[in-house]
Amino acid sequence: MGSIDTIHFKNKIIPSLIINEAGTALSHYPELEEISIEFKLKPTLKKSFMKAQPKLSSIFKSKEKRAYVILMSTTFKIDNMELHIKDIPENVLIGWLGHELGHIMDYLTKSSFNLVLFGIQYLISPNYIRQAERIADTYAIKHSMQDYILATKRFILNHSSLSEKYKARIRRLYLSPDEILLLVKEQEVS
Repeated sequence: MGSIDTIHFKNKIIPSLIINEAGTALSHYPELEEISIEFKLKPTLKKSFMKAQPKLSSIFKSKEKRAYVILMSTTFKIDNMELHIKDIPENVLIGWLGHELGHIMDYLTKSSFNLVLFGIQYLISPNYIRQAERIADTYAIKHSMQDYILATKRFILNHSSLSEKYKARIRRLYLSPDEILLLVKEQEVS
């Protein structure tokens, strides 16, 4: 993969390929304005299309001084299917990014020790993965990103080329479209 143009502003580094989508997703999270976040494209990631994580060099800094990276695959490979980032609809990509920003919101609530513990539990416990993914979705919904999150879920679950095994994993770990709509209704009442 050749060099990718990036745009630097304030404390964000964003590849020009996704500048509009990242800008829209970030606009839903004003609390992240002062937080350092790098959006980084990789040729491929194992088992996922995107993942948010603290930069290792900043894990033991105070919550306000930590830096984060959102790794994104330019080509999402599942079984024998390849999906390129440029072929993903804009609202779906915004939803994916909004979900990852939800993870960063969750990380901001954790001490350095709890972040390390989170990483270990995420690696070894499917139930913990499920809980973490649902928390990230919930943050996105609370930040008025439900339309984007729904578009992302529907894109994945209705994509004919994605394997049933992958779709089952998504159904098991993440909020379903019905659960998202229920959360939105609960928010409207409160």
